[in-house]
Amino acid sequence: MREKKPSPSLDDLDAKLRKARDDRSGPDETKGPKTIKSGLGFGLKIGIELVAALMVGIGIGLLLDRWLDTGPLFLVVFFFMGSAAGFLNVYRAVSGHGYAAGYRRNDNAAPTREDPPNGDKGS
Repeated sequence: MREKKPSPSLDDLDAKLRKARDDRSGPDETKGPKTIKSGLGFGLKIGIELVAALMVGIGIGLLLDRWLDTGPLFLVVFFFMGSAAGFLNVYRAVSGHGYAAGYRRNDNAAPTREDPPNGDKGS
């Protein structure tokens, strides 16, 4: 029977990956035109999200006002709803919330309350 060769350990793989990343990246990646471009892109993203939310809100308000013949009632309501949605999108983009599964940021914080070990939920 043939003997199997032992597979390389994960530590060896990790060391090779780190070495390859160090070789590929320059001495200082944080300075230079990359940061300017990423900042400009982030600013454009925030502006576009805010304007898009306002446009959707105004569009829905205009359509409902025209359909129901209610004047500017729904336009005003959906303008404020669209602006609130736009500001919520900007807040999520700036704070980092909302772009992961579950909209929850996990900073490896310990849970605030644990259930009792016997599975009893309390009285």
